[in-house]
Amino acid sequence: MYKNPVPTVDVIIEMKGPAPKKIVLIKRKNPPFGWALPGGFVDYGESLEEAAVREAHEETSLRVRLIRQFHTYSDPARDARQHNITTVYIAEAEGNPAGRDDASEAAVFGADGLPEEMAFDHRDIISDYLNDRWKN
Repeated sequence: MYKNPVPTVDVIIEMKGPAPKKIVLIKRKNPPFGWALPGGFVDYGESLEEAAVREAHEETSLRVRLIRQFHTYSDPARDARQHNITTVYIAEAEGNPAGRDDASEAAVFGADGLPEEMAFDHRDIISDYLNDRWKN
Protein backbone atom coordinates (compact mmCIF):
# COMPACT_ATOMS: atom_id res chain seq x y z
CA MET A 1 0.00 0.00 0.00
CA TYR A 2 1.38 3.37 -1.01
CA LYS A 3 1.35 6.27 1.42
CA ASN A 4 0.91 9.43 -0.60
CA PRO A 5 0.49 13.02 0.57
CA VAL A 6 -3.10 14.26 0.64
CA PRO A 7 -4.10 17.38 -1.33
CA THR A 8 -5.82 20.20 0.54
CA VAL A 9 -6.66 23.83 -0.15
CA ASP A 10 -6.69 26.93 2.02
CA VAL A 11 -8.19 30.29 1.16
CA ILE A 12 -7.06 33.75 2.16
CA ILE A 13 -10.33 35.66 1.90
CA GLU A 14 -9.84 39.41 1.53
CA MET A 15 -12.91 41.34 2.59
CA LYS A 16 -13.98 44.02 0.12
CA GLY A 17 -14.02 47.48 1.57
CA PRO A 18 -11.81 50.40 2.49
CA ALA A 19 -8.15 49.93 3.34
CA PRO A 20 -6.54 48.49 5.32
CA LYS A 21 -7.44 45.06 3.99
CA LYS A 22 -8.77 42.44 6.38
CA ILE A 23 -8.94 38.67 6.03
CA VAL A 24 -11.30 35.98 7.30
CA LEU A 25 -10.17 33.27 9.70
CA ILE A 26 -12.16 30.41 11.19
CA LYS A 27 -11.94 28.89 14.66
CA ARG A 28 -11.62 25.12 14.27
CA LYS A 29 -14.16 22.80 15.95
CA ASN A 30 -11.87 19.78 15.63
CA PRO A 31 -8.21 19.13 16.45
CA PRO A 32 -5.88 20.70 15.84
CA PHE A 33 -7.70 23.58 17.53
CA GLY A 34 -7.02 27.24 16.94
CA TRP A 35 -7.71 29.85 14.32
CA ALA A 36 -7.02 28.93 10.71
CA LEU A 37 -7.58 29.90 7.13
CA PRO A 38 -10.76 28.37 5.74
CA GLY A 39 -9.93 25.22 3.82
CA GLY A 40 -9.90 21.48 3.74
CA PHE A 41 -9.52 18.32 1.73
CA VAL A 42 -10.00 18.15 -2.03
CA ASP A 43 -12.76 15.71 -2.94
CA TYR A 44 -12.15 13.04 -5.57
CA GLY A 45 -13.10 14.43 -9.01
CA GLU A 46 -12.90 18.03 -7.80
CA SER A 47 -10.44 20.65 -9.03
CA LEU A 48 -8.38 22.63 -6.55
CA GLU A 49 -10.31 25.77 -7.50
CA GLU A 50 -13.66 24.06 -6.94
CA ALA A 51 -12.48 22.77 -3.57
CA ALA A 52 -11.30 26.26 -2.52
CA VAL A 53 -14.65 27.87 -3.36
CA ARG A 54 -16.60 25.02 -1.70
CA GLU A 55 -14.52 24.94 1.49
CA ALA A 56 -14.63 28.74 1.86
CA HIS A 57 -18.42 28.70 1.61
CA GLU A 58 -18.87 25.66 3.86
CA GLU A 59 -16.79 27.17 6.66
CA THR A 60 -17.61 30.90 6.39
CA SER A 61 -20.96 31.07 4.51
CA LEU A 62 -19.29 33.55 2.13
CA ARG A 63 -19.42 33.28 -1.63
CA VAL A 64 -15.86 33.96 -2.74
CA ARG A 65 -14.32 34.98 -6.03
CA LEU A 66 -10.87 33.49 -6.50
CA ILE A 67 -8.27 36.10 -7.44
CA ARG A 68 -5.25 33.86 -7.93
CA GLN A 69 -3.32 30.87 -6.69
CA PHE A 70 -0.84 32.07 -4.08
CA HIS A 71 1.55 29.27 -3.11
CA THR A 72 1.76 25.57 -2.29
CA TYR A 73 3.05 24.40 1.09
CA SER A 74 4.37 20.86 1.33
CA ASP A 75 6.42 20.46 4.52
CA PRO A 76 5.57 16.93 5.73
CA ALA A 77 5.40 18.28 9.31
CA ARG A 78 2.91 21.09 8.56
CA ASP A 79 0.01 18.94 9.81
CA ALA A 80 0.64 16.49 12.66
CA ARG A 81 -2.24 14.24 11.54
CA GLN A 82 -0.72 13.24 8.19
CA HIS A 83 1.30 14.57 5.27
CA ASN A 84 -1.00 17.16 3.69
CA ILE A 85 0.03 19.40 0.82
CA THR A 86 -1.98 22.59 0.63
CA THR A 87 -2.45 24.94 -2.29
CA VAL A 88 -3.39 28.39 -1.05
CA TYR A 89 -5.68 30.72 -2.98
CA ILE A 90 -6.35 34.41 -2.54
CA ALA A 91 -10.02 35.29 -2.88
CA GLU A 92 -12.33 38.18 -2.19
CA ALA A 93 -15.77 38.37 -0.66
CA GLU A 94 -18.21 40.74 0.94
CA GLY A 95 -20.73 40.21 3.67
CA ASN A 96 -20.57 38.89 7.20
CA PRO A 97 -18.74 35.60 7.72
CA ALA A 98 -20.39 33.00 9.94
CA GLY A 99 -18.71 29.84 11.18
CA ARG A 100 -20.26 26.67 9.76
CA ASP A 101 -19.32 23.04 9.14
CA ASP A 102 -15.86 22.50 10.71
CA ALA A 103 -15.73 26.09 12.02
CA SER A 104 -17.21 27.10 15.36
CA GLU A 105 -16.88 30.75 14.34
CA ALA A 106 -15.53 32.97 11.59
CA ALA A 107 -14.17 36.47 12.07
CA VAL A 108 -12.39 39.23 10.19
CA PHE A 109 -8.85 40.21 11.23
CA GLY A 110 -6.39 42.92 10.26
CA ALA A 111 -2.66 42.34 9.85
CA ASP A 112 -1.90 43.74 13.28
CA GLY A 113 -4.63 41.87 15.13
CA LEU A 114 -4.16 38.19 14.30
CA PRO A 115 -5.13 35.74 17.06
CA GLU A 116 -2.42 34.13 19.16
CA GLU A 117 -3.53 30.52 18.78
CA MET A 118 -3.18 29.54 15.12
CA ALA A 119 -3.47 26.01 13.69
CA PHE A 120 -1.07 24.27 11.32
CA ASP A 121 1.45 26.58 9.60
CA HIS A 122 -1.19 29.22 8.90
CA ARG A 123 0.64 32.01 10.74
CA ASP A 124 3.60 31.43 8.38
CA ILE A 125 1.28 31.37 5.35
CA ILE A 126 -0.34 34.63 6.41
CA SER A 127 3.09 36.16 7.00
CA ASP A 128 4.15 35.17 3.47
CA TYR A 129 0.90 36.65 2.15
CA LEU A 130 1.37 39.91 4.05
CA ASN A 131 4.92 40.26 2.76
CA ASP A 132 3.82 39.52 -0.80
CA ARG A 133 0.40 41.17 -1.10
CA TRP A 134 0.03 43.97 1.43
CA LYS A 135 3.53 45.39 1.06
CA ASN A 136 3.13 45.92 -2.72
